[in-house]
Amino acid sequence: MSSLPSSCICVDVQAEGGAASGEAAPGLQHPTGIPWAMVNLKSGVGRNWGWASAGSSILAEFGTLHMEFVHLTYLTGNPAYYQKVMHIRKLLAKMDRPNGLYPNYLNPRTGRWGQHHTSVGGLGDSFYEYLLKAWLMSDKTDTEARKTYDEAIEAIERHLIRKSNGGLTFIGEWKNGHLERKMGHLACFAGGMFALGADGSPDDKAGHYLQLGAEIAHTCHESYDRTVLKLGPEAFKFDSGLEAVAVRQNEKYYILRPEVIETYWYMWRFTHDPKYRQWGWEAAQAIDKYCRVSGGFSGVKDVYSSNPTYDDVQQSFFLAETLKYLYLLFSSDDLMPFDSWVFNTEAHPLPVLHLGNITLPGSEPSQQ
Repeated sequence: MSSLPSSCICVDVQAEGGAASGEAAPGLQHPTGIPWAMVNLKSGVGRNWGWASAGSSILAEFGTLHMEFVHLTYLTGNPAYYQKVMHIRKLLAKMDRPNGLYPNYLNPRTGRWGQHHTSVGGLGDSFYEYLLKAWLMSDKTDTEARKTYDEAIEAIERHLIRKSNGGLTFIGEWKNGHLERKMGHLACFAGGMFALGADGSPDDKAGHYLQLGAEIAHTCHESYDRTVLKLGPEAFKFDSGLEAVAVRQNEKYYILRPEVIETYWYMWRFTHDPKYRQWGWEAAQAIDKYCRVSGGFSGVKDVYSSNPTYDDVQQSFFLAETLKYLYLLFSSDDLMPFDSWVFNTEAHPLPVLHLGNITLPGSEPSQQ
């Protein structure tokens, strides 16, 4: 699952040279510790996207470092990487959150929220994913991450998740005090996240979250099934009698995104309901029929058109995620088992760290 370059800090490569010797993560070297979107590795000077709420950092970017940085500490023995991401988590824990929700924008200079816009799709998505996966990757010892995830999901369910008039469960976006009844393709990963996090849920709610994952998977399948090409649009509405369909022309495109197939895979692993493989096969056939071109695969500009035009781009996540999740969907469960591997937001597998007697700060010693 990916939105913006959410799992990395982008690098400004205009200058020659590199970061100072021994300095971990120069993009995080300022008082709040919230990283910039882009960093000049020679000077250490950072900057953010001009459109991002008065120069704010983006939740899905600075919140999607934890797995990789923890693994760096594990590999190198250097605690600096782990400390950087834990500092971000501790800062967020101290902040007031409107309705318990995390806004998508945070100013790295002031440490204050920017525009109050909350989304489980673009700009926010993988922040929530990484809270859950930090717990899983730690062999379920990072209880602080799990608690933070549970609290975030509870607020999301209370304020963002609704059922349409036609009975479809969707995740809207909170913007300046009201809920926009629109769901992005990127938010479709959340069905798999809810299923993955079901085991270990508080108050015996495992069955509830597995069912919620199934409902999100169904809604996202409907967004595919209601198009001419049987490929899902970038965003779809639940308003004014519309159900799971795109309205604006600039939301009708499909760029080989993986999130819906990702959720099918997780739901298959946890339920073995054959419909998830059937839905995945439908998507695979549609991609092959409408997106294959002489040089590879291309996105299409309008999934409701019987004569679609290509955007002439094969996104990197098509190979890294979309095809990988399709392959896994039709593979046996002993390929990349969940007790040994956790996938980061770009579908790269990282091992569960069976730390034994080694305890990272903020974790509880394993009881195994």
